[in-house]
Amino acid sequence: MTIRIPFNKPSIVGSELIYVGQAVAGGHASGDGPFTKRAEAMLEEHFDANRVLLTTSGTSALELAAFLCDLRPGNEVIVPSYTFVSTANAFVLRGARPVFVDIRPDTLNIDERLIEQAITPRTRAIFPVHYGGVGCEMDAIMDIANRHGLFVVEDAAHSLCARYKDRWLGTIGHLGCYSFHETKNVSCGEGGALVVNDPALESRAEILREKGTNRSQFMRGEIDKYSWVDVGSSYVLSDMLAAFLVGQIENMDKITRRRGEIFDLYSAMLAPLVERGLIRIPVVPQHCATSYHMFYILTGDTEERTALIAHLRASGILAVFHYVPLHSSPFAQSLGTPQTNLPMTDELSTRLLRLPMYFDLADWAVEEVASAVLDFYQPGAIAQSAGNANTNYLRRKASRIARKGAASGGIGAAAQPVDASGAS
Repeated sequence: MTIRIPFNKPSIVGSELIYVGQAVAGGHASGDGPFTKRAEAMLEEHFDANRVLLTTSGTSALELAAFLCDLRPGNEVIVPSYTFVSTANAFVLRGARPVFVDIRPDTLNIDERLIEQAITPRTRAIFPVHYGGVGCEMDAIMDIANRHGLFVVEDAAHSLCARYKDRWLGTIGHLGCYSFHETKNVSCGEGGALVVNDPALESRAEILREKGTNRSQFMRGEIDKYSWVDVGSSYVLSDMLAAFLVGQIENMDKITRRRGEIFDLYSAMLAPLVERGLIRIPVVPQHCATSYHMFYILTGDTEERTALIAHLRASGILAVFHYVPLHSSPFAQSLGTPQTNLPMTDELSTRLLRLPMYFDLADWAVEEVASAVLDFYQPGAIAQSAGNANTNYLRRKASRIARKGAASGGIGAAAQPVDASGAS
């Protein structure tokens, strides 16, 4: 089946290729060259950040953060199970063990109301993940962390240019981590950034990132030679990739605006299905500004999601589901993590479907994707899916949809936000 509308497509929005050529011609293609410094300064200025250090990936930024939290065997880290494996791998590599906490039913972020009960004398840090570019309840999380003397590392891989209240995501915890992977809003193929919000961690962050040496101080002329002074690894991004990234950073606002237009068009076109309680779309609390990293829908159940993916693929559209919860993975179970009851994670992860979302996605393509979703939920169209392996299921689904009619509730009821105090 030919895919006409891919799920993701890397985009060139400005002078990226010109800058890459300049990086090569300038004779400094390795890390910490002119474009690396330029990109870091641009991010620091835009987000009013204390210090930004480019890294080879968002994963590398998370690993650096785990180093800086001084995580060791026997420590525990509180983290949502509904996240990419890099979030947990970062501290598992240091010997720490994940303690999984369930997610909120509205934003799919870690449920801050459940964090405190997961804290033990072994807890060292909290790694909240801003899912889809919508902020976790950082006021509550920082309050818990401060009272218990814990580090907070924001996994803001989805969240460049997103805000919680009046603060940029990634700049609120002790450390923040961005990703510039090709699937992210701002990209250089592979790359990331560590945001060092606690000045006390800044000097060591430089050393760990530079293979455990004080080379950065040497390059600034602060010492007459550099040496091995700590553990570390090579987390420095190539200046060629930093050059591409500069071209993207220059257009961050343009990228965010366009993704917002796509998000709003999806929302408007799919509103009839939301009103009928057939699907749910992302919830953005009023005190948050999203990065528009993704547009997802929550279907009624796993069978429905599978059938919808097949329906879209038959129309030449690639839509995908997202994470398999970490707590259910073979490796997490091999770590001896506590058997946890995470009902929201277990349920919502099996119903979530991501629609195509990228800068170059034209309005006509958004309309075609949304129309295909609408067609799937038309009882007549579903019932006529002869030859499809899911025909019997689709007919049952068509009957359910017909009975539901224009009624509200069901899936749509879950869209009501839960505020930070825990009231529904």
